[in-house]
Amino acid sequence: MPKQVITPSSDSSAVSNSCAEYGLTTEEFHALREKATQAKSTAYCPYSNFHVGAVLLTQSGAYISGANVENASYPVTTCAERVAFGKAITEGHRGFKAVAVATDISPPASPCGMCRQCIREFCDLSTPIIMFDGEQKYSIMRLEQLLPLSFGPEALGVPSQLQSSSSS
Repeated sequence: MPKQVITPSSDSSAVSNSCAEYGLTTEEFHALREKATQAKSTAYCPYSNFHVGAVLLTQSGAYISGANVENASYPVTTCAERVAFGKAITEGHRGFKAVAVATDISPPASPCGMCRQCIREFCDLSTPIIMFDGEQKYSIMRLEQLLPLSFGPEALGVPSQLQSSSSS
């Protein structure tokens, strides 16, 4: 796995470079940071007190957020990323440009394995995954780096329309 590079989101030069490398505008980057950070406040996490917010950016410019929802029966807990994707897909969104995740820990936490597989279902392997910590530092990697040798819909003969068709 590649080394995680952590950068302050207040470093405008580094943010500009990241945006250029990953096909985002600085406005999109900052909106992803703000919205993922805001989404943390909606988390239901009375057991772990581990607040996670996630936001998806569609190719058409829509932002869809989610937060983790815990359950007394721990396996029923749903991570923020899966909440955001469930919401996006059921609202008709397709064609995702970026995923952002925010937590309060440092270094920035990456999506868990189950969430990486969920992201893989709906995103191209080149999709940037931006991870923010509680100090607004970030790390950014492509899905392919987080989930190498992945298994996706095309392995089962499902057309790529889930990944590339674009509603709002």
